[in-house]
Amino acid sequence: MERDSDSLLIFPFNGNALEALDCLGSAHRFLGFVDDTFEKQGVSKCGRPVFTRTAFDKWPQAQVLAVAGSALTYRSRRELIEGLGLRADRFASLIHPRAVVSPLARIGRNTLIMAGVVITSNAVIGDHVIVLPNTVIHHDVSIEAWSLIGSNVTVAGHTHIGENCYIGSGSSVMNGLNIGDGALIGLGSTVLENVTAKTRVAGNPARLLMSR
Repeated sequence: MERDSDSLLIFPFNGNALEALDCLGSAHRFLGFVDDTFEKQGVSKCGRPVFTRTAFDKWPQAQVLAVAGSALTYRSRRELIEGLGLRADRFASLIHPRAVVSPLARIGRNTLIMAGVVITSNAVIGDHVIVLPNTVIHHDVSIEAWSLIGSNVTVAGHTHIGENCYIGSGSSVMNGLNIGDGALIGLGSTVLENVTAKTRVAGNPARLLMSR
């Protein structure tokens, strides 16, 4: 049994997981992906192994990056990741070498920060958050756990994004706003007003689509 604390498993085998490979630095030795879908298990097209969940027990000291979630499944991220039954200290965070993160910012557990992201002073990024490439998160922004932030998003200062939100790529969120828990902002939206929890908005300016 290997007891290699710098080893890393990534769950599941999806697009976020493939992009996470580009964020690996010298701090981690990648063991492989973990996925529940039988058809994905074995050796992937990218030549990396895809294991069942037994990998978590096979390498009990390995860290885990869990990057489940998309625009269709973001609301179930918490249930799926908590369902892995892993200790909090097993979760890793990855920051791409070409991301810029202020030393005054705080980054939580199991958080993935991709290439070109800029996170400035006093921003707080919670646990289990994914930030896609080239997004800018300005000063004093807080993003709560389980949220997904798309690529080329701008979040202006003092904005609060609640838990389990989805912010679509190309969107801009004005300063000082509150985005409620479970909200979705559609692709390319300009958000000028607070967004109520569990609602969907889109457009320029963003308008309510439907309640969920």
